[in-house]
Amino acid sequence: MNTNKLLKYALIFSGSIGIILLFRVIPHPPNFTPVIALSFYIPVLLGFWSIPFIILSFAITDYLIGFHSLLIWTWSSLAFIGILSKFTNGIKSRLTLSAIGSCMFFIITNFGVWLTSSFYEKSINGLLNCYIMGIPFFTNTLLSTILFVIAIEFFIFSKYFQSSFIAFKK
Repeated sequence: MNTNKLLKYALIFSGSIGIILLFRVIPHPPNFTPVIALSFYIPVLLGFWSIPFIILSFAITDYLIGFHSLLIWTWSSLAFIGILSKFTNGIKSRLTLSAIGSCMFFIITNFGVWLTSSFYEKSINGLLNCYIMGIPFFTNTLLSTILFVIAIEFFIFSKYFQSSFIAFKK
């Protein structure tokens, strides 16, 4: 691989990690960030080796903003979203799988809230109540993921990576 291509991917990777870090620390509506879209697209563009770096960016920002009891649920759901990227084979699958990633983030992290917090009784009713109370956060997660995926797909991915990234990932 030539040096220019390697530099291009290094800049994209570090820029993506920088965006994750930035959007975790600047004020924003709850769960309205590019985190899920980037957790999905960074491995699409750069391969599975990038997933630990995505989690590391969360570890750094969690250190800055404060660790919490849901780290394992949050980080594992983001790793799962990165793994979903393996199943992409075109724009429709990328859009669908990133939306599925938002749903999985909601399911996994709210399960963690129910399991580890004292807010909800440990019953099916408590679990359902936890998911119902999480719907406003899920709405923001899904909307932001869709918006950022569209931005990534049409303003970055389609212009610069239509086929060139496939050779890099192999």
